[in-house]
Amino acid sequence: MFAKAFRVKSNTAIKGSDRRKLRADVAAAFPTLGTDQVSELVPGKEELNILKLYAHRGDAVTVYVSGGNPILFELEKNLYPTVYALWSYPDLLPTFTTWPLVLEKLVGGADLMLPGLVVPPAGLPQVQKGDLCAIALVGNRAPVAIGVAAMSTAEMLTSGLKGRGFSVLHTYQDHLWRSGDKSSPPSIAPLALDPADLSEEKESVQVNPALQGDMGRLTLEGEEEENGELHQASGEKALSEASEDTSTGGLNQDSTDSKTLQEQMDELLQRCFLHALKCRVKKADLPLLTSTFLGSHMFSCCPEGRQLDIKKSSYRKLSKFLQQMQQEQIIQVKELSKGVESIVAVDWKHPRITSFVMPEPSPTSQTIQEGSREQPYHPPDIKSLYCVPASMTLLFQESGHKKGSVLEGSEIRTIVINYAKKNDLVDADNKNLVKLDPILCDCLLEKNEQHTVMKLPWDSLLSRCLEKLQPAYQVTFPGQEPIVKKGKICPIDITLAQRASNKKVTVVRNLEPYGLDPCSVAAILQQRCQASTTVTPASGAKDSLQVQIQGNQIHHLSWLLLEEYQIPRKYIQGLEKAPKPGKKK
Repeated sequence: MFAKAFRVKSNTAIKGSDRRKLRADVAAAFPTLGTDQVSELVPGKEELNILKLYAHRGDAVTVYVSGGNPILFELEKNLYPTVYALWSYPDLLPTFTTWPLVLEKLVGGADLMLPGLVVPPAGLPQVQKGDLCAIALVGNRAPVAIGVAAMSTAEMLTSGLKGRGFSVLHTYQDHLWRSGDKSSPPSIAPLALDPADLSEEKESVQVNPALQGDMGRLTLEGEEEENGELHQASGEKALSEASEDTSTGGLNQDSTDSKTLQEQMDELLQRCFLHALKCRVKKADLPLLTSTFLGSHMFSCCPEGRQLDIKKSSYRKLSKFLQQMQQEQIIQVKELSKGVESIVAVDWKHPRITSFVMPEPSPTSQTIQEGSREQPYHPPDIKSLYCVPASMTLLFQESGHKKGSVLEGSEIRTIVINYAKKNDLVDADNKNLVKLDPILCDCLLEKNEQHTVMKLPWDSLLSRCLEKLQPAYQVTFPGQEPIVKKGKICPIDITLAQRASNKKVTVVRNLEPYGLDPCSVAAILQQRCQASTTVTPASGAKDSLQVQIQGNQIHHLSWLLLEEYQIPRKYIQGLEKAPKPGKKK
């Protein structure tokens, strides 16, 4: 639908009544979304615009734009999410998987044909004809297209996976996507399989070796046709047979497997909940938005190699799970603002929290990539130093130091005290005063003080001396030689910036002096925040990179830098710009 440029009719800010109506429509169209998630998708106070346009085929479409990105579009009174919205809620729609080579054809306006589907070990999602579905690529759950099923799952299998499967409405890289910030899909790992699924996968996915070579030759037949149907030039029969075999295996699964998977997800949910309360959440964090608790705390407590998915649990929704935890008197949840729930109290003495055994910490989140090796990150030891300038050499030459010498504050104090005592400059009547000889006058006094100031107190003498010296610093990483540089070490700088359509982004600079790789930090933040991140050259800084994250993510950065990397707070500026508790980010 948006494969070609569209014509904009109007672009206006949404009214309060229309915003409330849109929330109700979203909740009705997508019942799997919780109240807090609907409030996040359709924010209460942030800018939200209504864009009315005509697609290149003449269809009248209403697009809802939030933070500069189209998040929803309405066609013939039906509401559809965009890829931007699905990247935040990847499990909102039943998701089918295809090959990366097919995406180019979809962007060009083609529909997805069934031979292009990749059938997972558990079988295809169960949908009916006309159901809205998401389409993702192999190895990444982030959807790249939205389409309507042309037939039910049962009909797909009966047809031998031949024919048109989905009428594609919107894709990543089409003109609707280009009207946003043009960010790339986040990397969302496929759901982890339990041992039963893994054993079944080995038995069911046996693709003909000749077919694997044919997968790279998916072509489009009849691109000029109205529907742009997608066909496979060769290997179609083999692919259909392989898909049929895997689909049959998925449909014949014992129902006890899914029940076991649900129990495992319930257990993982409980574990992440208790782990987050015991080691992540502090009393000062309360009240805490339930969505922030999930995204900032529970997800980070998920064991490596596993994926927390509440929809796969018996609770289905976070709000339902937290209600159960409230009934057990572990937490107290309240709706502080309309439609937005927050955790307002935690009973840290509850037996379930106190008896929870902390799992062994995984070093994965505290690693720096160095080539192909990963080493645990340890914060550097940073020490303030002073460099002797030319104007101060006379004072320090008696102690064997010359211009450019680097000294610690304690060394400077000792040198100045010894100089005063050696030259008999301590006032005989008041030991707290030091008489100024010509060298001290030249080094420490201003020109207008040369003939008026004859003595100085010890503290003033030492403070003036430190002010006249040039600042320097020493950074020492474990197991490495100290690095000494002139000037003051630049703190890690966190700022909020406005982009197109008043969209907020968080920008982080000066990570390199602390031994942090911007690319590794960006990868961790992308997974933790579930938001797009980019690494670009920092303006005004040579050979330095900056990390940009969508939205106000200072809470996540605070956790990463202070808790995980153990960087002292005095070397981080901008943490005060974090969103206030109980308010929308």
